[in-house]
Amino acid sequence: MHPVHPIPIFEDNYVWAIEFGERHVAIVDPGLAQPVIDYLERHQLRLGAILITHGCWDHIGGIGDMLAYHRVPVYGPTHDRVPHLDHMLAEGDTITLGDLTLQVLDTPGHRKGHISFYGDDMLFCGDALFSAGCGKLHDGSYAQLYQSLNKIRCLPDKTQVYCAHEYTAANLTFATLVEPENKDLQRYAEQVYALRAAGKPTVPTTLGLECSINPFLRYQSATVKAAVEQWAGAQLGSDLEIVTALRKWKSSLA
Repeated sequence: MHPVHPIPIFEDNYVWAIEFGERHVAIVDPGLAQPVIDYLERHQLRLGAILITHGCWDHIGGIGDMLAYHRVPVYGPTHDRVPHLDHMLAEGDTITLGDLTLQVLDTPGHRKGHISFYGDDMLFCGDALFSAGCGKLHDGSYAQLYQSLNKIRCLPDKTQVYCAHEYTAANLTFATLVEPENKDLQRYAEQVYALRAAGKPTVPTTLGLECSINPFLRYQSATVKAAVEQWAGAQLGSDLEIVTALRKWKSSLA
């Protein structure tokens, strides 16, 4: 696998630096430029490309300053408003960066134009999926969210999931509310709290792990279905209805 480095910005964002070729990096979702530039110079890495998953300000705010530092191609979603794009992407497109090839997946829901980048057993999913949770809706729909989660869920279990926020500990509170008897979730929570106490990131995670602890990927689990039906006060007949109710339940607690 290609080395990937987290660069923390703001209170809980991660910018990901993906190494390719001879110490070149692709930077994913630079909401702020200076910490990224400082990291590159400190580690003698060269900016090679900028990848954008969606147009939220905390993912795109640093693009202009990054380009002033070093002009590189900017890749991002066709169906979202992102400045400075050279390459507008949608499902089926691929990016080749030296020896690294990434597929583009449409993953709307959080935003209707959200995309993710997948390759070399890595998924850069922005705010589409978090460890133990998923992104709230901005201008996307519940149907889009469900379709995107189902698409991600079908990737190989060994896929490393690089999401854009350190939300894991907070997400675990809701996941435990949904499945309090989930032993995998209990063990994972202990690991997460130890990492955060040590000031370490909890991501990347793996898709296999997420499918065992993340209620938004476990919508076909009988325990998840029973919990969300109890909250909704009604029987839910489809996976879409379960995901919709889960997201509404989570949002009601925020």
